[in-house]
Amino acid sequence: MRSLLFVPADSERKLARAGDTQADALILDLEDSVAPDRKAAARELAADYLRSQGGRSELWVRINDRGSGELLRDLTAVVPSHPAGIVLPKITAAADIEVVAHYLDALETAHGVPIGSIVLLVLVTETPAAVLRMHQLLELECPRLRALAWGAEDLSVALGAGDPRTAEGAWRSTYEHARIECLLASHALGLEAIDSVFVDFRDSDGLARACAASRYDGFTGRMAIHPDQVAIINAAYAPGEAERQLAQRVVDAFAAGAGTVSIDGKMYDRPHLKAAQRVLRRFKEPRS
Repeated sequence: MRSLLFVPADSERKLARAGDTQADALILDLEDSVAPDRKAAARELAADYLRSQGGRSELWVRINDRGSGELLRDLTAVVPSHPAGIVLPKITAAADIEVVAHYLDALETAHGVPIGSIVLLVLVTETPAAVLRMHQLLELECPRLRALAWGAEDLSVALGAGDPRTAEGAWRSTYEHARIECLLASHALGLEAIDSVFVDFRDSDGLARACAASRYDGFTGRMAIHPDQVAIINAAYAPGEAERQLAQRVVDAFAAGAGTVSIDGKMYDRPHLKAAQRVLRRFKEPRS
């Protein structure tokens, strides 16, 4: 997934418009964008939307965290409509993921949803405890896990801190640490690594620069908070034609079984081959 667009689940207007975007995934949000007195209405609207959009493969739901008292209500409302996945926020430990996976086992069984078909994207840096316990994820056995993502805003609130960015827009050291931990854990587990939202949705150039740097670092996609961000994100995380052509040349050059090859005066070895194969796989991936 290159782009994952948040849509407040309590807004019928925004839900109606969401299908017109080219986002690879829509995240129907029951959490931060929904006021406490709108949670029940948001659950009903999300379930209705899931049922009405059965042809779209990547419809996700961000539920509320374990400490909110809303998590089970959220899952009970949306699982029967079979979302593609659940976005789990504000974990404090790997055990939170295990608990939600067990809830999904039970609810899928109760509602005739294929067992294990609803996958998980977990926000792993929104509490200090989660950042400190990131290593626990490496011991976790959870086939539902598809992606990890990170965010700075909730972590900043938890720390009682200010803006997580410097005046120049760079992440301050605490948040850069959390970002890198998420990135490394994602790849260690063979999962998609999803970058945080870019909050200034009017700054298209800034978003493009952030996405280019993010993809260079190893992130595979980014969450979006506004439909205008989707096209920029999609372009940034998809291999370009020139990149695809070079990757194909690298793969072709290694076809004879050599350990290293030379292309245009540059030497390429086996790690370059693996990187080229990854580019070609991503180029061929179907988009929702």
